Amino acid sequence: MEAMTGGKFLQKFRLYETRSKFYLIGRDKSRTHWRVLKIDRMECTELGVEEDPTSYTENECQELLWRIHEGNRLTGGLKFVTKCYGIVGFVKFLGPYYMVVITRRRKVGTICGHEIYSIGKSEMIAIPSVIVWPNVAYSRDENRYKRLLCSVDLSKDFFFSYSYNIMRSLQKNITEKNTGQVVYETMFVWNEFLTRAIRNHLKNTSWTVALVHGFFKQSKLSVSGKDFWLTLIARRSRHFAGTRFLKRGVNEKGRVANDVETEQIVFEDTSDGIPSHMASVVQHRGSIPLIWFQETSRLNIRPDIILKPDVDYKATRLHFENLALRYGNPIIILNLIKTREKKPRESLLRAEFAKAIHYINKELTEDKRLKFLHMDLSKLSRRKGANVLALLNKVASDVLDLTEFLHCEISTSAKFEDASSGERTVAKSRDDKSSSDQSECVAKLVPLLLQKGVLRTNCIDCLDRTNVAQFAYGLAALGRQLHALGLTEAPKIELHAPLADDLMDFYERMGDTLAIQYGGSAAHNKIFCEQRGQWKAATQSQEFLRTLQRYYNNAYTDHDKQDAINVFLGHFQPQQGKPALWKLDSDQHYNIGRQGTLKEEIARSFIKRSLSDGNILLENSLPVSNCNNGRNNIALLPMQQLDDIREPSDSAPDISICEPNTCSSMNYGTVPGRHSMSEERQSYLKRLGYPELHSSNFLDLDLLSSSGNSCDEEVFERSSLINSPMDEISVESSTSYSEQGHIDEGRDDTDLSRSSSQLSDVRDYSDRFANWVANGGMLCY
Repeated sequence: MEAMTGGKFLQKFRLYETRSKFYLIGRDKSRTHWRVLKIDRMECTELGVEEDPTSYTENECQELLWRIHEGNRLTGGLKFVTKCYGIVGFVKFLGPYYMVVITRRRKVGTICGHEIYSIGKSEMIAIPSVIVWPNVAYSRDENRYKRLLCSVDLSKDFFFSYSYNIMRSLQKNITEKNTGQVVYETMFVWNEFLTRAIRNHLKNTSWTVALVHGFFKQSKLSVSGKDFWLTLIARRSRHFAGTRFLKRGVNEKGRVANDVETEQIVFEDTSDGIPSHMASVVQHRGSIPLIWFQETSRLNIRPDIILKPDVDYKATRLHFENLALRYGNPIIILNLIKTREKKPRESLLRAEFAKAIHYINKELTEDKRLKFLHMDLSKLSRRKGANVLALLNKVASDVLDLTEFLHCEISTSAKFEDASSGERTVAKSRDDKSSSDQSECVAKLVPLLLQKGVLRTNCIDCLDRTNVAQFAYGLAALGRQLHALGLTEAPKIELHAPLADDLMDFYERMGDTLAIQYGGSAAHNKIFCEQRGQWKAATQSQEFLRTLQRYYNNAYTDHDKQDAINVFLGHFQPQQGKPALWKLDSDQHYNIGRQGTLKEEIARSFIKRSLSDGNILLENSLPVSNCNNGRNNIALLPMQQLDDIREPSDSAPDISICEPNTCSSMNYGTVPGRHSMSEERQSYLKRLGYPELHSSNFLDLDLLSSSGNSCDEEVFERSSLINSPMDEISVESSTSYSEQGHIDEGRDDTDLSRSSSQLSDVRDYSDRFANWVANGGMLCY
C-alpha cells in the first residue's frame, strides 16, 4: 500500500528548548525531509512562530542543532523536551499561550495505503519562559481553565491521518480538490480553533494534524471464502456540539445537535495491499431540526420538551439546504420518534416536523423535495412477532435504489493525470507547497458510480433507535458493496448470516461510543440483544443500569463537560475583566432560551399539544381539561392550516369511513376508508413488507402489523392525538376519528363535522403514489 501514498508529510517530531526559543524538528516517514519550526518563548502574551524555509537532510539537521546548543551554552544550552507526532494546537486563557502536542499514537487502520491513527497520549506545554510569565498564569482561574481543557480526553475517540483527509468521505476526496487550510475549516475538524493561529501565520498545515471526533473501526472479514476489509467511520460535527440536554434541535444557523456522518468503506484484501475496487456509502444522523430544548432536572428523568415556534422554519430550511450542499439530492428523512403518547412529548415534535417538511417542500422543485418516511420504532418493537430489522432493511433497500453508493476503480499510472481526465488521487496534499509532490502518486481512483443524496435518520436523541436503523441501512448497503466488488453473487445479506452478526458488532460499538459522547452512557441495544437471542432478564438489567448512568451524567456532569467542549472548540474564549465561564448561566440558555421577551420566556413552560386542532398552544395556568371551555385564554401560534397538507384528487373515488364496531376486525387487504387496490398491488405491498400505506405524499410506516388488531391497542393515546398532521394522513386516522366520536361523546358537533370533512379530504391517492404502489421504489414528496 505504500506505493499509493505520495507527498512529503511530516510525521515525527522532536521538541527542544533553550531559554528563549522552542525548536520543533519534523521529518517525513522516509527520513529524507527535515524541517525546523521556531517558537518564541520571550513573548508572554502573544504567539510567535517562524518556519525555517530550508529543507534539511538528517546530517544537516543534527549540525544545526549542535550550532544552536553552542550558541546558547551560557544560558543552559539546547535541551531535549519530548518527542511528539504532531501539534494539536495552541490555546490561550488569561495568561500565556500553551501548545498541545501528541506524544503517543496508535495505528487503527489504513485507507488506500494511508495510515489512520488515534491518540495514545497528549501533553500541554506552556510556551513562555518562566522568567517572563505574567502573574495571572498562576491564578486560580487560569489553572481551572487548564483543567477544563485537559478534561477533553484526546486519547478517546479522536483520530487523524497525515496524508489522507479523514475528515471527508472517500467520495469527496475523489471528486473535490480542496486541500490545506480548506479542509481544516470543514465541520468535522475539532481542533480548527486550536490550530487557527499557527495556520494563519504559516499559511500551511505541515505542522498540525486535523483531529476528527467520533468513531473508527477497521477489521478483516470473510465472505464466500474471500477476505475483505470493512471500515466504519463516524464523524461528529463541531458545530452546535455538546451534551444531550444542553444541545437539542437546531440553532439559528441551521446546525443541528448530535450531527454525525457515518461512512462504510469496503475493499478486497489483496496480496500486494492494493485493491482493484473500493465501495463507500454515507448516511447521516442529527437531532430533529426544529428549535426545541429540554431543561435539565435532577428530579425528572424525562424533562418536558419545549418547542419554540418558528413561523417560516428558517433554521430548518437552512439545515436541509446544508445537507443538499454536502450530499446532493434526494434527501430522505427517516423519522423514528413516537406517534402517540399519553403525555405529548416526542409526538409533539413529530407533528411539527411534518408541518416543517411540507412547508419547505412547497417552495422546492419536484426533484429537490425532501422525502419523508415515518416509523414509530418504539411501538413497533413492542409488538409480538414484529421483525423490526427486517422491515428497516427493506426500507434501506428502497433508499439505496434512490441514492446508490460510491463504487470506484483503482488504476495505476506512471505519472500524474490531469484533473480534467476524471481521475483523482486518493491522497490530497495538505498545503499548497506540497501540491507538486502529487506527481509521485502512482495509484488513482476512478469513480464508476457515485452516491447522490443521503439518508437522514433521527429519533429523539439520535442514539438508540437511530443506531438500529443505521445498522439496517449499513447491512443493505454492504450486500450491494460486496456484490459490486465481485465478492458475492447476490446483492443482499440475510439477517441471520454470520456476516450480519459481524456488522452488527461494528454498529453496536459505534452506537455505544456515540451514545457515551452525547448521552453519557452506552446505547440501549435491546433490539440487537433480541436478534442475538440473549437472555431477556439480563438485557433488561443492562438497559436499566444504562438508563441510570445516563440520568446521572445528564444531571450532574454534563454542564462541566459542555464547558470543556466550549473551551476546546473556541465557543467561549476567556478574557480578563469578563465573567468566568463557570459563573455564567447554562450553555443552553445562551443558545436558545434568552433570545425572547420575558413574556415568551414565561410562556415556554406552558407549551402544550392541542387535543382539538393539532396546533401548539400557549395557554395560561389552566388545566388541560379546560382547553375546550377556555378558548379565550388560549393563543394559537402561527402554523399551517391543515388544509395546506391535503392534496385531493378530482378523480379519486368515494371513501367510506370505518365504523367503531368494525375497526377491531380490519384486515390489511380490505381496509375500510381506503381505495380498493388491485390484487397485484396488494401482493406487491405484502411482499415489500409495508402492510399499511397512507394517502399522502408522506410515507407513514406506523402500523406494521398485518393482523389489524392494532386498532384495539392504545386507544387513549390515539384518541388524544388524532389530529396531528401525520395522523391525518395515515389509515389509522379513520379508526381514531370514529373511536374519538365513540369515546368523547361530549365533543362539539362542529368538531365532529370538521373531522369528517378532514377525513374525506385526505383519502385521495395521487398518481405518483399509485405509481409507487405499482412499481416500488420510494414515495417522493
